[in-house]
Amino acid sequence: MIGFGAAGACAAIEAADAGASVLVLDRFAGGGASALSGGVVYAGGGTEQQRAAGVDDSVDAMYDYLRLEVGDAVSEETLRRFCTGSVDMVGWLQDNGVPFAGSLCPYKTSYPNDDYYLYHSGSETAGGFREVAKPAARGHRVHGPGTSGKLLFARLADAVRRRGVQVLPGTRATELITDDAGAVTGVRVRTLRDAPTWVRRAHRVLGRYSAKPGIYVPAIRKALSRQAERLERRYAREEELTARRGVVISAGGFIANRAMVREHAPAYRGGLALGTSADDGSGIRLGVGAGGATAFLDRVTAWRFVTPPSVFIRGLIVDRNGTRVIDESRYGAAVGEALIQHHEAKGWLLVDDEIVATAKRTARKEAQWFQWLQAAYVLSRGRVTGSSPAEVAKRVGLDPDGLQATVDAYNEAAAAGAADPAGKPGEYVQPLRTPPFSLLDISIKPSLSFPCAMLTLGGLVVDERTGQVRAENGEPIPGLYAAGRSAVGICSRSYVSGLSLADCVFSGRRAGSSVVRSDKNENVF
Repeated sequence: MIGFGAAGACAAIEAADAGASVLVLDRFAGGGASALSGGVVYAGGGTEQQRAAGVDDSVDAMYDYLRLEVGDAVSEETLRRFCTGSVDMVGWLQDNGVPFAGSLCPYKTSYPNDDYYLYHSGSETAGGFREVAKPAARGHRVHGPGTSGKLLFARLADAVRRRGVQVLPGTRATELITDDAGAVTGVRVRTLRDAPTWVRRAHRVLGRYSAKPGIYVPAIRKALSRQAERLERRYAREEELTARRGVVISAGGFIANRAMVREHAPAYRGGLALGTSADDGSGIRLGVGAGGATAFLDRVTAWRFVTPPSVFIRGLIVDRNGTRVIDESRYGAAVGEALIQHHEAKGWLLVDDEIVATAKRTARKEAQWFQWLQAAYVLSRGRVTGSSPAEVAKRVGLDPDGLQATVDAYNEAAAAGAADPAGKPGEYVQPLRTPPFSLLDISIKPSLSFPCAMLTLGGLVVDERTGQVRAENGEPIPGLYAAGRSAVGICSRSYVSGLSLADCVFSGRRAGSSVVRSDKNENVF
């Protein structure tokens, strides 16, 4: 396994349980973007946690909703298999020590506080979705304080080591070894395993702090990453490792590789790179070097959340012309995509004094600490006020007539009980009538106070039954598999919270099982 995040860990567990001798490589000490995440796993169809919370869900409802989100990233058969196996997936994670809870969040949020561990983590309740599929809370947050991705990975890593799997940290894969027929038979690496103890410890610390807090301060990440590279150049030695059954690439995406982002998704260069410095596309490039095909490299998820506080959903997201951008109850990645693709990454949330007062009263209790700081920022430095929509528009530089017309249309529809012009469900509609009016700047730009997290979604094309990497001609490459964000998967077209981690589990287990059973032509996923 190349890469020791959630996908690599799940692949290692399955391969070990199938009787294989497993070696896991990681450039640093494991965790990757999974350990930095919120620890949300998208699952449904009647999980134990949903039943405990009184949430009525079915496989069909989950499938119908995800079909709208997933698009053509995977086949209908694969998505159906993912949904059908969702309950068992949560059970499998629990069997491997990952804790969940059924405490249902009663309000709409991007991520709940520590009172709640089950919530609507996507656009399930938004207009255009609730009409197609019955909404259900499917965001299963790992039961731990704060952002619980670190707990998710820690429990999976423990499960890996209990099985006797060898984990080799401080090791960078540089090239796949192939035979004359093109089958992958091993990997060339540069490893610090024989380096002095202080070097290995220093490298581990540099990796940890370049990930966090380096994720929030690019200058710190860059400096620490350079130090780690210096240690690698001086102390790492080359080795060739033989793979008797095959190699699984689970090394993450490429959000930390500015050149690759510039090449494939140039519009997505102003956000916070959600991942470690090892999310540099190296795994994807290894697969390409062995003849693998890629897809969806232009797909990047950019999260512009306006909640918490939940009352902000009742405002209006507008552009420079004062026109609506999107139904405000949509998931933050949909908001981010709309702003970047169609509005030059510029946007503002219009609210009135009643909403501001409610936000100030509720933001702290609805939020994690970092969410509260972001809400405090947009309510202070990111806020401009005026006695009317037209006046505040002039102060910000928006079209005053356009904004006034937008507010009038919104208020008139609300008063008449008519459908919202942007499709926002009635439960989230509140007329904006109480001055002063405020425009909160939610534009996507480099910002420590109000960052926009971004994650790449595309990768190596794989066989959807086995996870085996496909060549450009569609033929599978013998001995090569991929999982997680190194591969095209369930979330490669569109992302909602928990879908990437769920796909890491799904695709990781698939690859780990397949690499062992490949000679038997068997697969259980």
